[in-house]
Amino acid sequence: MFSGKLQARQRHPGPEDERYSFGRTLAYGIQHILTMYGGVIAPPLIIGGAAGLSAADMGLLVTAGLFVSGAATLLQTLGLGRFGSRLPIVQGISFVTVSTMVTIAQSDGLRSVYGAIIVSGLIGLVLSSFFARLVRLFPAVVTGTIITVIGLSLMPVAFTWALGNDPHKSGYGSMGNIGLAGLTLLAILVISRVFQGAISRLSILIGLILGTVVAALAGRTDFSAVGQTKLIALPSILPFGSPVFNVGAIVSMTIVMLVIMTETVADVITIGEIVGAEIDTGRVADGLRADMASSAVAPLFGSFPCSAFAQNIGLVALTGIKSRFVVATGGLVLLLLGFVPVFGAVVAGIPYPVLGGAGVVLFGTVAASGIRTLARVEFHDNLNMVIVAVGLAGGLIPIAAPTFWDAFPQWFAVIMQSGISATAISAIVLNLLFNVLTIGNRSGASVFAAADDERDGSGERIDDDIRH
Repeated sequence: MFSGKLQARQRHPGPEDERYSFGRTLAYGIQHILTMYGGVIAPPLIIGGAAGLSAADMGLLVTAGLFVSGAATLLQTLGLGRFGSRLPIVQGISFVTVSTMVTIAQSDGLRSVYGAIIVSGLIGLVLSSFFARLVRLFPAVVTGTIITVIGLSLMPVAFTWALGNDPHKSGYGSMGNIGLAGLTLLAILVISRVFQGAISRLSILIGLILGTVVAALAGRTDFSAVGQTKLIALPSILPFGSPVFNVGAIVSMTIVMLVIMTETVADVITIGEIVGAEIDTGRVADGLRADMASSAVAPLFGSFPCSAFAQNIGLVALTGIKSRFVVATGGLVLLLLGFVPVFGAVVAGIPYPVLGGAGVVLFGTVAASGIRTLARVEFHDNLNMVIVAVGLAGGLIPIAAPTFWDAFPQWFAVIMQSGISATAISAIVLNLLFNVLTIGNRSGASVFAAADDERDGSGERIDDDIRH
């Protein structure tokens, strides 16, 4: 399926080029958008909250995110020259970058976030043609550890939302706020368990709606910004001012961008296998270019890096609808929503406790995805367990000891205060030392290796993970 040839070759029409009637194309495309909608609006809300934006500005972030996600999806699916894999891949604001952007926004402001995205996106764009050769530096033990930390580092955001987000406001931490978060979480869990198919996949969106309705009946919503927002408007250019370029922020974001590129490679290959498309490194590089170009341009519209949404890849496999034109239609819907600022204002009016209940599932799912990736890793007779252990520890320092890096130079502290960056640096370096540089490695030399699956006389597992 995957060829090592770097040069592009003539592509013949494949299953991804199938076309349907307009009605079916639109219906299938909207289904894709509903599947990923909760994920695409959450990052702007998280980052906007960290940056202390007003409800109106939060709505602007949401609208910009929809517009950029739609444009990125169109570029990825339809392609433009050497940009775009021309596969049914939905692009959206990446969760991978959220934790790092929150750290930068809290220390240096939103403009530094945008500057870091632009530079790191351009770096990724330059590396796109060669990254297929470098992807071996990001095996499952590295990416799984990083993705797990991403989910864990976002959990405090969900809990803060559940409490009310702002400690200075009355009612913060009240049983009413926590109860509203718990009700939203319960609704999502019930819908996921009781219903099947499309309804189950929309559990996050439905949970948000139900939680908001209950909050409105209890007088806990504020949609005043909706009346002050235009119904239709063109996306603004640099709505929050010109970007600021901070070295530490750029380094942190570049590391995370490499993780996004690794995920993109995996997503392109995976979707190629699902639809039966012809995939070579030239096509992978085209997909990476679309990812990085979209990410580099996103700050101009006040938005954030884009990447493929894995849940939509699962939807392609589930439905058997392989047409890239279906996904492109969904991307067009997203783009058009970006011209409706009032829609973003409505989303920004969702109470934080409701978002907190949904965030537990959203962010926990990210961590679970990392654990699932780590399940594919071989831990026997090697030092992979050490890589995971040190990587997780480095990533959890900002959560467990927020002042740990305060005595270090600011540029270094910005890098390490992002759990993602700290984990990526630790895991990549250790993987190079332990798995890539194999000189001196001996079988059975490490005491930190997973034990064999041993069981006692009654058939119970002997849980001894450390071999002495």
